[in-house]
Amino acid sequence: MTKIKFCGMRRPEDIAAANELKPDYIGFVFAEKSRRRVDAETAAALKSLLSPDIRAVGVFVDEDAERAAGLLNAGVIDLAQLHGHEDDAYVARLRHLTDRPVIRAFRVSSPADIRRAERSPADLVLLDAGAGGGAAFDWELLRSMRRPFFLAGGLDSENVGDAVALFRPFGVDVSSGIETDGAKDPLKMRAFAAAVKAREKE
Repeated sequence: MTKIKFCGMRRPEDIAAANELKPDYIGFVFAEKSRRRVDAETAAALKSLLSPDIRAVGVFVDEDAERAAGLLNAGVIDLAQLHGHEDDAYVARLRHLTDRPVIRAFRVSSPADIRRAERSPADLVLLDAGAGGGAAFDWELLRSMRRPFFLAGGLDSENVGDAVALFRPFGVDVSSGIETDGAKDPLKMRAFAAAVKAREKE
């Protein structure tokens, strides 16, 4: 079954919608420059409202490893997702500080990017077109991917079913595709989850 991740959660009503729809993961963005950024206190408050069946992912961009590990070890988040210039040594450092899983994001524009993702020591990899721009990359590149991956970038309820049917990703990650006027839209969240589950039944 393809995992679903709703990213960029910022408000109690976002969590309430997630609790109803039961995605596998939700994401809190800690990157300084993101308009979806939340601070540690807000994330902790939102996590307290989250169903224990849903895992919280912290999204970081070149964050201090000790700070990321602190949020993991405190239970504010359950996994770390790395979207900056973090290298294999950073992943190793994080593993030394915490036993929580690590997702490494890769911007994909060529077969070489697929090869880099395949070699990553991270527990999971995420393939994206960029840093939260809401655009898709050339999905044909996915045909050579040889390890499980999250697919992100440009996904919405209209195209995620095709992505699931064609490439069977480990998971799909959506943020802007479930928003209206910059805020999470429960109707779009519902439609996205339904589209994923419908194609899996085929």
